[in-house]
Amino acid sequence: MAIPKLTGYALPEAHEIPQNKVQWAFEPTRAALLIHDMQAYFLNFWGDNCPMMEKVVANIAALRHFCKQHDIPVYYTAQPKEQSDEDRALLNDMWGPGLTRSPQQQQQIVAELAPDEADTVLVKWRYSAFHRSPLEQMLKETGRDQLIITGVYAHIGCMTTATDAFMRDIKPFFIADALADFTRDEHLMALNYVAGRAGRVMMTDALLPAPVPASKAALRALILPLLDESDEPCDDENLIDYGLDSVRMMALAARWRKVHGDIDFVMLAKNPTIDAWWALLSREVQ
Repeated sequence: MAIPKLTGYALPEAHEIPQNKVQWAFEPTRAALLIHDMQAYFLNFWGDNCPMMEKVVANIAALRHFCKQHDIPVYYTAQPKEQSDEDRALLNDMWGPGLTRSPQQQQQIVAELAPDEADTVLVKWRYSAFHRSPLEQMLKETGRDQLIITGVYAHIGCMTTATDAFMRDIKPFFIADALADFTRDEHLMALNYVAGRAGRVMMTDALLPAPVPASKAALRALILPLLDESDEPCDDENLIDYGLDSVRMMALAARWRKVHGDIDFVMLAKNPTIDAWWALLSREVQ
């Protein structure tokens, strides 16, 4: 009845994306990002240090970073810890008590994706993020009719939310490698369903701009909006001293790793300067 212990699997790759019935163009000015149920409780079913989930979290972080840079609103769903039998209703029959018997910290969004004051966290009551939620109204009030869907679990809440969005004339963009599921087969089933009936399935890469800046000046232009200080750092100064945090650095690492496979958070954090990062990024791709 409860969610089983889960095992990581190979995330879908670009060649496995099903044929989309629609080819909607992604438009940042019309889009919003949904980070669905990325609470510690749900991720803990994969155990600690699951490489698949680390990749999913990194991809979501990269998408969130992109959205922050382009004034795209970010929404989260999170199930409440306190749920009465009346509120939980049939979920009790299908999944048991869920979060209601878990420690307080299990309710939190994982630290790598923690919302900030500009984000909106929606209380999640059923599979669809729209159920008993102001999400539709908030999207329409801000002129948003495209929804980027990421999170867990692909074939349950994420797929249902995509279908519900479609029925409300909101175009879902279902990000294949920023989702996770019980099994690879169920993950692929969700992609096929959405591609054929409710939305457009894409990879993270396809939604993001070119991953590596073309010059040191372009790198500086990318970094400056991520800093908290009003003063600009010199190229050899530590960016952390200017307010660059670990979440943003992780998102950059995920983005740049798509071109330079050896780049990771540790490498960036070891020497967090524009000079050092440009030396990494300007290398010839092997």
